[in-house]
Amino acid sequence: MDSCDVLIAGGGPAGSSCAWALRSSGLHVTILDKASFPRNKPCGGWITPPVFEALAIDPDDYARGRTLQPITGFLVGCMARHAIEVDYARTVSYGIRRYEFDEFLLRRSQADVRERLPIISIQHSGDSWIVNGNIKTRCLVGAGGHFCPVGRSIGNASGGPPVVAQEVEFEMDEQQAASCSVRQEIPELYFCQDLRGYGWCFRKGDFINVGLGRLDQHGLGEHVTRFVQFLRATGRLLFDLPHRLCGHAYLLSSYSRRELLDDGVLLIGDAAGLAHPQSGEGILPAVESGLLAARVIRSANGNYARCQLQAYPALLAGGLISRRSLVETAAERLPCRLRNAVGRWLLSKEWFCRREVIENWFLHASSSELMELSSEFHDFRRPRDPFIS
Repeated sequence: MDSCDVLIAGGGPAGSSCAWALRSSGLHVTILDKASFPRNKPCGGWITPPVFEALAIDPDDYARGRTLQPITGFLVGCMARHAIEVDYARTVSYGIRRYEFDEFLLRRSQADVRERLPIISIQHSGDSWIVNGNIKTRCLVGAGGHFCPVGRSIGNASGGPPVVAQEVEFEMDEQQAASCSVRQEIPELYFCQDLRGYGWCFRKGDFINVGLGRLDQHGLGEHVTRFVQFLRATGRLLFDLPHRLCGHAYLLSSYSRRELLDDGVLLIGDAAGLAHPQSGEGILPAVESGLLAARVIRSANGNYARCQLQAYPALLAGGLISRRSLVETAAERLPCRLRNAVGRWLLSKEWFCRREVIENWFLHASSSELMELSSEFHDFRRPRDPFIS
């Protein structure tokens, strides 16, 4: 039987970040994934500079041979209403393709990576876990997304109402690229009229990503169809999208009721239900939870009993993903119809789109905790880029 100290189920950003942070711990870390990398992954695909900082990635190095689209602003509004352009005249975020980004993180993790190996069975045996009947580990990390089998093994069948989304990313041909009016440096975000979700249109060079997610799975296809019609009617897209859009689901941290740990088990990323409560972003919480899990695993000194891992939920609760602004807190006290009317009115104001929607929900302007956490796992600290305020 094979054995390892830490077995990570899932090779996405959460699992790769955790393995990377354990690379010098002396622990034998194995990553299992049912896919073969690089693999297609539905995702809008933009990340903030703190993600690169936390993982000691130089953007210039990453950009060699990969898509890295500087983002200098956003277009924000409600569908069928005037949108507000929020411009920063400097790079505040980046667009990436998960096809490239996830493979990059996986290969640099220095873990023992085993691809095309779906998890068929998980059994508890004494102080260890037996996976697929032939891999033994004392610490099992679930990083396999919303439907992670490790999460199911500790009773997380649901865990709360999910966000459901459909999207597509593809390379435009020369004619499509010439007719596309979406600016590469300005992702476009359009909220649904009931504010239960939003659609996006984001161009990265000759690639474009279009999708919509909602905290309401009923009629998702109809909402997606109306959104695409809206993009066509406003001249944002003058060509048909491929017929097949990929669907996926995830939990927002504010709705998730998932257990995060058990004896010898930690859940990270979407497996733990940690997506940002307003933007639905999953990459930053995935990286943050992966690094925090690595901290807890290191400090356990080989004893992975539940009581030794109990610091993990508390560390997550004190981090970026739990923050709520005063605007959000006040809005919760309003009746639904009034809240939606006020929300639509606020989305017509530049100051709200800039300060609340973009800087608080999407750019996480005060993400210093992640920077402090990242310093535990590497000595390399680039001078802070001048465009990051």
